[in-house]
Amino acid sequence: MTTLTKEKILDQSQDNLLEVSDLHFAYNQREVLKGINLNIPRGKIVAILGSSGCGKTTLLRHFGGQLRPSRGSVKFMGKVVHELGNDELFTMRLKMGMMFQVSGLFTDLSVFDNLAFPMREHTDLPEEMIRDLVLMKLHAVGLRNARDLMPNELSGGMERRVALARAIATDPALIIYDEPFAGLDPISLNTIANLIRRLNDALGVTSVVVTYDLSESLKIADYVFFIHDGVVVAEGEAGEIFESGNPFVRQFVHAQPDGPVAFQYPSIIPYEDELNLKAAAT
Repeated sequence: MTTLTKEKILDQSQDNLLEVSDLHFAYNQREVLKGINLNIPRGKIVAILGSSGCGKTTLLRHFGGQLRPSRGSVKFMGKVVHELGNDELFTMRLKMGMMFQVSGLFTDLSVFDNLAFPMREHTDLPEEMIRDLVLMKLHAVGLRNARDLMPNELSGGMERRVALARAIATDPALIIYDEPFAGLDPISLNTIANLIRRLNDALGVTSVVVTYDLSESLKIADYVFFIHDGVVVAEGEAGEIFESGNPFVRQFVHAQPDGPVAFQYPSIIPYEDELNLKAAAT
């Protein structure tokens, strides 16, 4: 076994933009995260997959410091997120871009003003430079000529592309995509997936794609984590995931109705026993 030197361990740590260590979190008595461990390397696209309700969005809220862990930590660019004060936390968030599940565009602002908003809010750039930057970001997603449209005039795919352009508006180090493929037609879905890959490579950023869409995420991701029952149950490159022997991953990859992910919400009393009790009562 090769012994790692202190310098080598330090180099590996510096290669990770974000590190999650033994992360626990519960909503009241319902434990959602039960010891998540994962690293997000710089410059890569990492997909975090899992069935609906497995805790993916809860994990993202720890990335940005909206939630504080019960135990464990999230470390971003070498700093433990939940230990930061308000000013440090806001400064950290400026280094993150977010594409929300439902796009999250300001409905009363034009496409142009949606992208200009974070620049006006967080920088001292002159308006002329903001204009050039906004048009550059819109051009990158193919919507330069849609700058004067309002959000309600956009198709679903166009709305997602505007949201993607806004996520990269301030040139963040980390871009987070929360269910970027949900509700899109095949053409729009493939367009968004290709944009995520192209922009990640062109800008040299780090991307986290949180989704339950297996096929598209495996096309663009450099590395994949599977979450089930509050922990990481499998990880690896796309080819390795398809060969995984983990029962949850096998059920997820092959869309099997039977497996660790049950259709029925868990109950103390089995349904048949409940019917028998009801019949006995009558």
